[in-house]
Amino acid sequence: MKLLHISASPRGEQSESRALAATFLGALPEDVEIEEYDLWDGTLPAFGPAAVAAKMAVFAGAQPEGPDWQAAVATFERFAAADAYLFSVPMWNAGVPYILKQFIDVVSQPGMVFGFDPEHGYTGLLTGRKAAVVYTSAVYGPDRGPAFGSDFQAPYLEDWLRWTGITDIRTVQFRPNLATADAESARRRSHEEARREAKRFR
Repeated sequence: MKLLHISASPRGEQSESRALAATFLGALPEDVEIEEYDLWDGTLPAFGPAAVAAKMAVFAGAQPEGPDWQAAVATFERFAAADAYLFSVPMWNAGVPYILKQFIDVVSQPGMVFGFDPEHGYTGLLTGRKAAVVYTSAVYGPDRGPAFGSDFQAPYLEDWLRWTGITDIRTVQFRPNLATADAESARRRSHEEARREAKRFR
C-alpha cells in the first residue's frame, strides 16, 4: 500500500496536527510506502483564470491545454498514485487552511476526481481508496458552546472525500481548549488514538 500524507499546517515542528500524523505514520506496518506532501513547500500550483478556462473547456467537450492545466494534471497524478491518504488538518477560522482548499480546487477536475452526467449528476472516480484525517483545533470542541466556534472543518473535508468516491474515512481529533483545559492529557489520548487507528488502517 502506498500512502500519501498531505500536511496542511505551516507550523513545522510546532504543529499539533503534524505531530499526530507522525505518530500515525510511525504505527503503520513496515510494508506501507509513505510519501510526504507538504502543501506549503511551494510546489502546489495556483488555479487561476487560465486553469479555470481549461476546466471549462473540458465541460464543453474541448481539449484543455496550457501550462497551468498541465500543472493541475501533474498534481492530480501525484494524488491519484496513492492507495490511501493521511490528511493532517488544523482548524483555521472554523474551517480548513486555505492551502488545503487550493489543493482541493487544483485536483478536483472532470475525468480525474469526478465524472458528471446531466441526468444523474456527479460520480466520484477515486473509489477503492481510503483516508485517515487528523483534525486539531485550539478552542473549538464538540462539547463546547457556540461562543467557542463552529466546525466547518471536518464536514467540508469529509464531504469532499465522499464526493471523490473515498468513503472509508478514519479520524483522529485533538481539540483541547488550550486556554483552560488539561491539554497534555488530551494530547496523550489523541496520540494513543492515532496509534490505534494506524494499526487498523489496512
